[in-house]
Amino acid sequence: MTRSDLVEALAARFSHLTQRDAEYAVKILLDAIGQAMVQGHRIEVRGFGSFSVSHRPPRMGRNPRSGESVAIPATRVPHFKPGKALREAVDQRTTELENGPASAPR
Repeated sequence: MTRSDLVEALAARFSHLTQRDAEYAVKILLDAIGQAMVQGHRIEVRGFGSFSVSHRPPRMGRNPRSGESVAIPATRVPHFKPGKALREAVDQRTTELENGPASAPR
């Protein structure tokens, strides 16, 4: 799903929102998440997951072409950890796709 798909789904689900309003809402939400992460904050959306910033310490790597050692500096990277409800929903859907829908209990 792309950003424009998300905007279309939001506009379709809430008929009182115009396409432009849905686009603005998605932009504001994503900008707020991004800005909070830039500032080093953790964002938690219950049932969905949490966004945080992880620290990667400096390390030595290798240039794959020359085999030469290269110093890789420390970095801060975004990290997403899915919530329990999202993990279970994805797992259930994956199981259904692999095994076919479960029959109703008797």
